[in-house]
Amino acid sequence: MTTPLQSLVSNLRASGVFEGKHLIDCVKNAFGDAFSAWGIQNGDDAAAVPDGHGGYLLLAAEGVLPELVQHDPELAGRCAVLANVNDIYAMGGRPLAMVDVIGAQDDATLQAICKGMRDNALRFGVPLVGGHVQSSRGEASASLAIMGSAKALLTSFDACAGDALVLVTQLDGIWLRKQNYWNCTLPRHDAHLQGNLELLPRVAEEGLTRAGKDVSMAGIAGTTIMLAEASGIGAIIDVDAVPLPQGAVRERDLEAWLRAFFSYGFLLAVQQEHLLALTSLFLARGLYAARIGEFTTSSSVQLQQGGESALLHDWKQEPFTGFAKGAQA
Repeated sequence: MTTPLQSLVSNLRASGVFEGKHLIDCVKNAFGDAFSAWGIQNGDDAAAVPDGHGGYLLLAAEGVLPELVQHDPELAGRCAVLANVNDIYAMGGRPLAMVDVIGAQDDATLQAICKGMRDNALRFGVPLVGGHVQSSRGEASASLAIMGSAKALLTSFDACAGDALVLVTQLDGIWLRKQNYWNCTLPRHDAHLQGNLELLPRVAEEGLTRAGKDVSMAGIAGTTIMLAEASGIGAIIDVDAVPLPQGAVRERDLEAWLRAFFSYGFLLAVQQEHLLALTSLFLARGLYAARIGEFTTSSSVQLQQGGESALLHDWKQEPFTGFAKGAQA
């Protein structure tokens, strides 16, 4: 008889956001030595390029799903900025500037995308300094590239077995269920938005965490796999410890929640001795920060509920993105 936990695992593994991550392995294999020729690790939220002064320049780019651009081009523009900004902060950095690449088949779509990008660029305090616009006879598209800088890095490669898996987010928000998007950076949060993000470089510079990722399109479940794979270790997610927003029903909504994209959400690998100090910084700003699992010595990511465990993914048996520690192309 199939248990609820086994059904949860099956549904997550069959979801589109999980399937999409396998494409990254194809890209890694296609580029091959071009990724490794310069000695810069690939597969992180942003590429960290030494700046020659003990710090790093950070480079990242994000494209928005075509269906979101078609359905809500203004939201797509906002999401393009949001995803790029989160990639820089997830690395322990601070954004410097962005450039866009937009394709649109009509002026109304173009204006909506631009408005979304402009509004969120102003909210996050990151200048848009240029880009490229082209007329498209097919689907509209929206992409951004971003540059940032970091004094101390948070990477995807440095989580260690025994570290706590900590979720940081804002539980005040609106769940856009059709897009499976947890919007917790609302206008009422604007006064605190940049300060909340500033906590990421702060914990990196204070040595309170050494590894992490933002909760991306693969959600809590998939992002944990990506972080574990990149670090060459395993992980356990205690699904009973994962918080759900007000109004959500655990039996009905847990699977969707575990694969939701968070507008403000980070998974951090935290040494046990730093756990209280780190979580206290986020809690002091009214955010959520707590342990939802731990990292292990295996290559598997398990879901745990009560006394039961179920295998979500073993990256050694089947690469998730292909960017496992020690296996860079």
